[in-house]
Amino acid sequence: MCGCDKCITSSKTDSLRYSMCRVNEYRALASPSLIALSSADPILTAFQLSWELRRLARIEKEFKNEYVELRQQCETFAVDLLRQTRSSHELDVILKHDSENAPSIGSMKLRLIELAIKYKQKNFVAHPYIQQLLATVWYEGLPGFRRLRLYKQIIEIIKIVYFFPFYCLVYLYAPSAQIGKVMEKPFMKFLIHSSSYLSYLGLLVLVSQRAETQFIELFGSESMNKSLRLRQLRQRGNGPSYIELLILHFVIGYIWQEILDVRRDGLKRYLAHNAWNYVEFVRNKMYVAVIALRVYAYVTENSQIFYDPSSAFIPREKWETFDPQLVADALFAASNILSALKLIHMCSISSHLGPLQLSLKRILIDILKFFSIYSLVLFSFACGLNQLMWYFADLERKKCYSLIEAGSGESCSKWKNFGNVFESIHTLFWTGFGEVDLETFDLPGMKPYTRFWALFMFATYSVINVTIMLNLLIAMMSNSYSVIEGQSDVEWKFSRSKLWLSCFEETPTLPSPYNVYPTLKHFKKLYCYIWKSKKTDSWPQNDKTNSFINQSQRESEFATVMRALIWRYISMKHREMENVGVTEEDVNEIKSELSTMKYDFLEVLRKNGMEVPSDHRKKTMDKKSKIWERRLMSDFYVAPVFPGGSTCSSSNSIDQSLEHRLRPIDRFRQAVRMVVANSASGRWRTTIYGVYQNSQIGTTAGLGSFVNKQNLQWAMNEVWALREKRPSTNSTPTTKVQTVFTSSPSSNSYPFELPERRSTLRALIDEFRRGEHQLHRGPGGDATSWAASAPVRGQLLKAPPPLHQPQQHTMKKSASVWYATPPAPDRPLVTRMSMPNLQSETTFDRRQQPQQSSGPIPEEL
Repeated sequence: MCGCDKCITSSKTDSLRYSMCRVNEYRALASPSLIALSSADPILTAFQLSWELRRLARIEKEFKNEYVELRQQCETFAVDLLRQTRSSHELDVILKHDSENAPSIGSMKLRLIELAIKYKQKNFVAHPYIQQLLATVWYEGLPGFRRLRLYKQIIEIIKIVYFFPFYCLVYLYAPSAQIGKVMEKPFMKFLIHSSSYLSYLGLLVLVSQRAETQFIELFGSESMNKSLRLRQLRQRGNGPSYIELLILHFVIGYIWQEILDVRRDGLKRYLAHNAWNYVEFVRNKMYVAVIALRVYAYVTENSQIFYDPSSAFIPREKWETFDPQLVADALFAASNILSALKLIHMCSISSHLGPLQLSLKRILIDILKFFSIYSLVLFSFACGLNQLMWYFADLERKKCYSLIEAGSGESCSKWKNFGNVFESIHTLFWTGFGEVDLETFDLPGMKPYTRFWALFMFATYSVINVTIMLNLLIAMMSNSYSVIEGQSDVEWKFSRSKLWLSCFEETPTLPSPYNVYPTLKHFKKLYCYIWKSKKTDSWPQNDKTNSFINQSQRESEFATVMRALIWRYISMKHREMENVGVTEEDVNEIKSELSTMKYDFLEVLRKNGMEVPSDHRKKTMDKKSKIWERRLMSDFYVAPVFPGGSTCSSSNSIDQSLEHRLRPIDRFRQAVRMVVANSASGRWRTTIYGVYQNSQIGTTAGLGSFVNKQNLQWAMNEVWALREKRPSTNSTPTTKVQTVFTSSPSSNSYPFELPERRSTLRALIDEFRRGEHQLHRGPGGDATSWAASAPVRGQLLKAPPPLHQPQQHTMKKSASVWYATPPAPDRPLVTRMSMPNLQSETTFDRRQQPQQSSGPIPEEL
């Protein structure tokens, strides 16, 4: 997000489009494939892009989730590349490579880890490969220390802490000795600096407990005690004690060390490197202020004593409020607190205390957030109570100062509670800790109504403060602790790595106060600088050439290693894709392929003269279109369609617009049909029947299909003709078959009131099946009798006389569809009907009597 004219114009024109374009651009930039192909240092590019996405997530909170997801993707890519290293040499090459600056000759700085800490790449720094390398470098000065037992480790540490002054003195005069080389190792340097800091804290404790005075009182001589009593009486113009001089020595060393760090890294980088650097920066500035105030107080007080010796014995309680000595004491006390808190930072090296230190840091941030809201609530109620009670508090103040002789001390304590806004805030703040009671509101002269409103406001504040705000603070701290606890290992390793790297840097080996003294190493460097500057430029030129050659070799080696890491990363991704099981997307893709194959098969049938409906001619889509369609249809439920447009869903009901026009019996029939259709078996039969009726596979779209339809119409007319020519018998009861043929044939009305289609003849045959009739030859020889095989249906139906049409047709069934085909000219008209209980085939010919053919008819219905 920049402030150029193009971005400002795009944002004003269409802010949503501008934001979405930026998100899509960063989504493309964060692609691991693009980073691996376009960057010479993919790990550093992932770091920088992750930091940029972190900044965008903080600025543009509307798309925070998208930016956070992309940032995690970049961090994961960097960690995956690191995981591909297979040797310490490859790890050393990528960690010491500096894409931003050319490293100096012989540099052993782990530049990539420093950049990872700078860009907050916690997962990268906490990776086991990085931690193993850092631990190896950290314990280099004490080989085998990690394998010692706990008590032996403690003994080794105590020995180093106890003899650290001896180590420092040896390094001052013999830095090239064996002890001096050991002191330059990271772990030894940390122990030496920690020992020095513990000594400094011990001196602060001695000053706060006035140990010098107590020592003289216990072990001093008479003259020493007399001098001590005189010093205690003279409270102004005193100089620093011996212990304070030692503390001053340490403070000068810490200030000098901070100056060197700021000179090397810059103030901004020094403060951003570690949060504890802020504490040290503030502490050192407070020490500088204390020194300046003590010097100023010493000079001014001694000048006053020079003119008035009695001013040296003025007691402290009679000094001015902002006396320089009092202000210096206050700043010195605050500096001691910050100095003691630095021990928490040293505890981050421990696996037990380190996570607790991180939790404390997170909880302090929550407390600051809480006080931003709590201060507003406190200020609002303080203003209200002060406005309500200021007059009565002022009466108490006047009574306090006018009747001080009369012992009216209670008035002096009450008027301060609500005398002004500041005192009201002070009173309400301590209310949360139970230090204020209801007697505070019992001011003389206050009316009951005013006291009621004051108590009501106080009760409201107590409820908000104790019940709501404090519980909110507890919940925030509990949530922060749970978050830290969930990733405590990563957070602790990241914090410990920062502490380790601070010892890896080229910082002074000697701690404070020894760092203010020059060593032989400093004199040697000064000598080399002076004498080498007098030589010719041939040596620097050769050194520069060698540096360029070494730099080219390092770049070539880094490119080779990075290329190998990328290939391994690609292979790992391929293996992960191969090991993934069958997912829903795979199943849906197979379904889509089968559907496409089905439509291709239907297209082949259509091209070969078969009839295929137009809705089946679906265009084949590409893979992305299939995925889009599959995702779109995944949220819809498709139910089978029943005749009349109804589905199997139980939510479908009778059309309300037609309900009032139906008769009661019709309504009952319609409801029964819907109940049967909505049943499980009814839905299944209806679905199968709909597929059977609408299936076009196996039919033709040519002239033969039209002829078959005409033959079917002719066959239907033949059946009607047979029925009309059947002789009537009054003694024969009306059977189910006779009831079916009661309607007269017409062009638009057929049995079962079905339309003219192939299923009409099949419905007629199904009716014959239900009637369980059997075909028999008549007694006359010139006619065919229809007789029922069942005893209840044993009535004879005379067959119709021979037909007069010259054409002959054959009724056949193929693939569950009845159709008629024109016979040959010399072939008799044959009608075949295959039913479960029919075991014969009947042939009708208008020129001869029917003959019965032997052989069973296969059951196909």
